[in-house]
Amino acid sequence: MDRRKKEVQFYQAERSPIMSTATSSIQIAVVGSDENTKEGGQGCGLWPSGYGPAVRAAGGTVKMLGNDYSVRTWDHLLDGVQGVILLGRDKATTRQMAEEGRLCKWCRRKGMPILGVDHGLHTLNTAFGGTVYLDLARELPEALQHRHPPEKGVRHAINIEPKSLMAKIYGEGEIVVNSEHRRAVQQVARGFRVGARALDGVIEAIEAESDSWFAVGVQWHPASETASGLDIQLFRALVESAAQYQRKPVRAGRSLAA
Repeated sequence: MDRRKKEVQFYQAERSPIMSTATSSIQIAVVGSDENTKEGGQGCGLWPSGYGPAVRAAGGTVKMLGNDYSVRTWDHLLDGVQGVILLGRDKATTRQMAEEGRLCKWCRRKGMPILGVDHGLHTLNTAFGGTVYLDLARELPEALQHRHPPEKGVRHAINIEPKSLMAKIYGEGEIVVNSEHRRAVQQVARGFRVGARALDGVIEAIEAESDSWFAVGVQWHPASETASGLDIQLFRALVESAAQYQRKPVRAGRSLAA
């Protein structure tokens, strides 16, 4: 199906009330900051921009942690939380990056769902041994779609990998996302696989190989004013995985093998 027709049909379907298997008891913590996403803007026309509105539209509630998390443990900060959105930050210190890396590993041990966005994607990837291009234009000049400095709100096509979790969320084939970035995943971390690529081959999404842990990282900004109506599916998948996590018994003692 043509990608524009696919998006238009999705827009029309989404004008009916949003349904979710999750309830408002599902709480998603948002960690870090995203300068590309301001809460209260127009959004894609179906709901306001911002991670709070997007999570609520998907059936969850939000706990905004921002960048104020260094003085407490993740066990304390995430008490009562069933999922995490990691935004990271553009100019993180070594200590901040290490702390966010520990968050990724904490989620892995607990089996808690996590969604990494932009810098959060890079942190998720490096936390488990992956590598990142720091300057695509210089390090990968053949990446034509990413040759120029990124502009806010720029949109380009990506291909969703067949039979991936991303294909279950967005559908297989080509979609358009608002992806502006100078950094990108270079080598995918052990235990992860590619979920989507730009048409020039640059990795735009990764996902955990294990079906027992929802861990997804995307390069685009699914809650910003330039997001697509399709992006609500990403938040729905996170909230629904968080609902499954909540239903599992003895959550505090549960852990996944590293």
